[in-house]
Amino acid sequence: MSIFLTSCGQNQTNVPRENIKSETKDSLTSNVWDIKQGRNGNIWFATSDGVFRYDGKSFTKITGKLISRPFFSVLEDRKGNFWFGTYGSGVYYYDGKSFQNFTSRDGLANNWVMPIYEDKDGIIWLGTTGGVSRYDGKSFRSFKISDRQTNNSVNAIVQDKAGKMWFGTRGDISIYDGKTFTTLTAKDGKTFRNVWSIIKDGKGNIWFGADGLWRYDGSAFTQIDQTGAGVIIEDKKGNVLTSIGGPIFRYDEQSLSDKKPHLTVIKTKYEGRRNLPFGLLWANDGSIWIGSERYSYDGKTLTEFKGN
Repeated sequence: MSIFLTSCGQNQTNVPRENIKSETKDSLTSNVWDIKQGRNGNIWFATSDGVFRYDGKSFTKITGKLISRPFFSVLEDRKGNFWFGTYGSGVYYYDGKSFQNFTSRDGLANNWVMPIYEDKDGIIWLGTTGGVSRYDGKSFRSFKISDRQTNNSVNAIVQDKAGKMWFGTRGDISIYDGKTFTTLTAKDGKTFRNVWSIIKDGKGNIWFGADGLWRYDGSAFTQIDQTGAGVIIEDKKGNVLTSIGGPIFRYDEQSLSDKKPHLTVIKTKYEGRRNLPFGLLWANDGSIWIGSERYSYDGKTLTEFKGN
């Protein structure tokens, strides 16, 4: 089913920059919504209390007293600049020295910004609770995916190997080919509801958590399990890790194309809790971050990280 593309206009951006004094802490106690590792190895956290950077020794609150609203997402673009999505104050662009704040006044679809994604052409895509926006380096262009509010609340973004953009929403998955949005349906004609996470693995397969965990290889959908996934990542070895809180499920890289990939269950102290973690990262040094806590993994169990 194709949905007519609705554009919300295009706005040139001319936003003043502001300098913010950072703060340093020994630990991180805020709720963590997103974790990414920068190209220089630093770990970045989008939290309910701001954006923090971990350099291996301490946590620096990069956003200082910038705003009081939570930060939901973080992205380092190909130029080494950062984008921080907030829950109510738009998106902040950080060049390492100063910040620029972009809001609906500048062309954003909505000020509640959740996923941020950079496509192969360097375009920045921002999912909001009111549609999706794209930034080409000069201006924003925003779109309504459909006339249904749940389909405009975007939780996840990825670009497939054909160059099409996938948007996971509270309603369905929509695919944008540059002209129109199409609602994704399985072989039986059903849509995928409550999509909180989507990734493309190293083999080009699309994994997404909806009502169950699914994999799409470019021609067919396979339901991997019925549990779903609030977060999906790929580690440095190509294994796919998922969680809805509680244990972490690791699908072995060598069996990712199998109907039932080999599964290892990594138990955590959050057993039985289905609301954690939103933030999950397998770092370059082999440690695992679950929210603000860092662990090492020996193939069987997680232990508190004892490195630097």
